[in-house]
Amino acid sequence: MLARLSIRDIVLIDRLDIDFGDGLSVLTGETGAGKSIVLDAVSLALGGRGDGALVREGEAQGQVTAVFDLALDHPARAVLKEQDIADDGDLILRRVQARDGRTRAFVNDQPVSVQALKALGASLVEIHGQHDDRALVDPAAHRSLLDAYGGLSAEARAVAEAWAKRRATERALVDHRARVEAAAREADYLRHAAEELGTLAPEAGEEEALAEKRAAMMRAEKASEDLNEAFEAVTGGAAPASQIASAIRRLERRAAASPELVEPAIKALDAALVALDEGEQHLKAALEATAFDPRELERLEERLFALRAASRKYATPADDLAALAEKFRADLAEIDAGEAKLAALAEEAKAADAAYSAAAERLSAARRAAAATLDLAVMAELPDLKLERARFTTEIASDPSSAGPDGVDRVEFWVQTNPGTRAGPLAKIASGGELSRFMLALKVALADRGSAPTLVFDEIDTGVGGAVADAIGARLARLARGVQVLSVTHAPQVAARAGRHFLISKAQPAGETRVVTRVAGLAEVERKEEIARMLAGASVTDEARAAAARLLEGAG
Repeated sequence: MLARLSIRDIVLIDRLDIDFGDGLSVLTGETGAGKSIVLDAVSLALGGRGDGALVREGEAQGQVTAVFDLALDHPARAVLKEQDIADDGDLILRRVQARDGRTRAFVNDQPVSVQALKALGASLVEIHGQHDDRALVDPAAHRSLLDAYGGLSAEARAVAEAWAKRRATERALVDHRARVEAAAREADYLRHAAEELGTLAPEAGEEEALAEKRAAMMRAEKASEDLNEAFEAVTGGAAPASQIASAIRRLERRAAASPELVEPAIKALDAALVALDEGEQHLKAALEATAFDPRELERLEERLFALRAASRKYATPADDLAALAEKFRADLAEIDAGEAKLAALAEEAKAADAAYSAAAERLSAARRAAAATLDLAVMAELPDLKLERARFTTEIASDPSSAGPDGVDRVEFWVQTNPGTRAGPLAKIASGGELSRFMLALKVALADRGSAPTLVFDEIDTGVGGAVADAIGARLARLARGVQVLSVTHAPQVAARAGRHFLISKAQPAGETRVVTRVAGLAEVERKEEIARMLAGASVTDEARAAAARLLEGAG
């Protein structure tokens, strides 16, 4: 509910704080005292249209703050969570209006867009009056109001889920058909490419491995020439080993005569022979390691060329040729199996459509049953509101061609104000006074279903007599048992039914040249005096006070 309203520098209001409670609260006062200003301020706080003219004369800006006390499961709290706005208890909406027309919006002191503020406000407060243009006269909202009245949330949710599944299966069918048709147009190319790549049988990483192996073989080919020359030098006919061996033998024959001269040389030459032998072994091992088959190199180069040619042809890296070949095979398989899959998807889409149609039909039947009950409930309220000759009907037009997540029904509230006149949409047929009474009857029938937690009624009793005003007051009091109701009224019969009574008046503070609007909560004696004024006018008589007392006693 709306717990507190704070207004600063809006039109005639300099500083105003109103603490509301649950049940029915009324705001009364002389014409021109500022009742409409208070409602304009409420609308501004809820995301209504801003206007620089709302700022009090002489001030740069004004602001309105509305504090709401909400249940933990109220939908507004889910919106706060989605918007990542702190939710520590009370919900505080604040709107700052600058004189240049710009506005700023805040929720729990966090800046938000005016659209976000308006969305939150719509879930918190409904404002109704003779020129109401909101949910009760907006055909777009009538369907959800009927569903709320009939308790059809489960059925409506089932329809929405069936619609989502129907759309998903239709998209899957359309997408698959498009893929199959596109693939079929390229079937010849795909078969040739799949066959060619299948014959080539490329493998991921194969190009790099072949290139490295080819480079290694070419390096080995160049090295083997030098190794062969070295091996020939060490082991060929001109090899030094035999000459060194012959020299060693000659020196050994002289060793006995001159050992100190010969033995060091023999020893060094022996070491040379050993080194040459080791060199020969190393050269032999190196030659064995570099040995390769030139035909193998030729085959390797042919394979590498084929891979790179395919890469250029299909504009795909050689490493991706294997994946491309798999894709071509899959596309061909999809073409081959396409008709079967299309048939399966078509059956699935057909089943989803049938399920949606059945759910929508069940919801339509439930809506028609709920509409009949709602019509009777509204009609029962009309006689006391001096609309005993009028009729209220909920018109439901079902059109499968306009199917959607809400079903196939267009729901609109119609009225006939007098026998013999043409029935039509509520907003077009009813006059201002009739509209407010139809709206009240409908709101009473809907009770707390499909309603915001706070309802504001702006002078809906204008132009009605005492009996009708009393009937309006009784119905507002009934509504207030389930939701918070605020009513701006000129009818003493309505004011007498309230649990809280606020008087709106204008005053000129001492030393000020400007008048200001004040709002004061009335105690019992003050309240009786105000109701007497509403009954008698400017001059309050004892008879008016007695009548006011009777009204209060009767209302209690």
